[in-house]
Amino acid sequence: MTAAQTIDEAFIRTLLRAVIDPEVGINIVDLGLIYAVETSPERVFIRMTMTSPACPMGDLIMDDIDRVLDEALPAHIRVDVELVWDPPWTPERMEGGARSHFGWTPEP
Repeated sequence: MTAAQTIDEAFIRTLLRAVIDPEVGINIVDLGLIYAVETSPERVFIRMTMTSPACPMGDLIMDDIDRVLDEALPAHIRVDVELVWDPPWTPERMEGGARSHFGWTPEP
């Protein structure tokens, strides 16, 4: 991170694009797992979900989030990640490129 970079939602989402769900090979942002990102000078708060409560890769994904953010953010910034199940994840939450990867199109 350079001194000129602002730690805002866009910056955090860019960082989180480096976290790949290993089951599907798509990053967690494009997959639609990130519900909210809030930032302040002292804290980053992320609300997210998994594709299923039984996701076997959940711990690995959470560890990757910690690793990516720890490497990029100053040490004084606290990162809190809240894992939620409501609303449940659905394929409609994916960005267009991710849906296309699976051959899915939005329903009219």
